[in-house]
Amino acid sequence: MKLVRRKHKPEDVELNITAFLNLMVILIPFLLITAVFSRVTVLELNLPSKSGIAKQEEKIKLQLELIIRKDGFEIRDANLGRIKYFPRTTENTDWKAFTDILVEIKSRFPDEQSISLLLEPKINYKTLISVMDRVRYADVVQVFEVVTVELFPNISIGDAPELIQATKPDAPSAGTEVTSK
Repeated sequence: MKLVRRKHKPEDVELNITAFLNLMVILIPFLLITAVFSRVTVLELNLPSKSGIAKQEEKIKLQLELIIRKDGFEIRDANLGRIKYFPRTTENTDWKAFTDILVEIKSRFPDEQSISLLLEPKINYKTLISVMDRVRYADVVQVFEVVTVELFPNISIGDAPELIQATKPDAPSAGTEVTSK
């Protein structure tokens, strides 16, 4: 007996992409919404300008700098020099006095929005973030409520100038800071 072979003709199979389209309908709006929220959490920083010299046409205005060192914070104006120095240790920082002086500076210069944070090379990341949080906003007690006040939201980050230790007997003591240019 002879076997008859039938040719098996493959049928066209339709691709079912319904499940994939359902996934895309859910995923695309989710990704768009989270992209907006992730943008809000990003803190934009600016680099300080290369030329520290103000243009002659512009009037001299406040150029606030905060030098962060291991032993203290120095608030200064780039044009006029030191405003206030806060000694600190790694365990203890007087954040209230720090915030009070920033609020006072903001009350004298209400239009100023910028501050430059100048850091020594081995400053902790935690210290940097704490300083940035306190420089941007402060909680101020007014009458019977606590109000959050915007201080200096435009933050630039750079390197702190090096300290020069004096060796002459009539020169300032080793604890006194002299910055180089």
